[in-house]
Amino acid sequence: MNIARFLMISLASAAIFFAAPSIAQQDDGGFKKDLLSGHNNERKRVGLPPLLWSDRLAFDAYQWAQQLAADGQLRHSSSRQRGNAGENLWAGTIGYYRMSDAMDAFLSERSDFKSGVFPDVSRSGNWQDVGHYTQIIWPETKEVGCALARGRSFDFLVCRYWPAGNIVGERISN
Repeated sequence: MNIARFLMISLASAAIFFAAPSIAQQDDGGFKKDLLSGHNNERKRVGLPPLLWSDRLAFDAYQWAQQLAADGQLRHSSSRQRGNAGENLWAGTIGYYRMSDAMDAFLSERSDFKSGVFPDVSRSGNWQDVGHYTQIIWPETKEVGCALARGRSFDFLVCRYWPAGNIVGERISN
């Protein structure tokens, strides 16, 4: 490899490394602890084992959160983009909400949830009304990683789950 190419690759790698905040920087004020305990408290309530935090999922979530912040739009990534991981999204006005508010929004869907075979798991008949909640309590899910990015007007939270939940034809109960 010639020296110019080596230097270009080295500089690009360094720029990427230093531009992306570390997971520790995302953990400002207990971010990781609060989100993980929010997930695991609900899983414990329904008799499921706790999720483990995944730095890999958190990094992937951060990359997507950055994209959402740049675009200013809340939308799911494709299954391919997220490596078939599950995904929960939330957005709120910059600085107005705490992460506990995002967890509360996900968990508020519990009141519409009914045990059943997915997608017949909502009292309203629309599984999207409980999709965040069912991902959190999906029995086969073992890992979670979340990240936050700030856009012009909104904070964007992305949580990724492995393995993904909300699988058509599988039973879920609480």
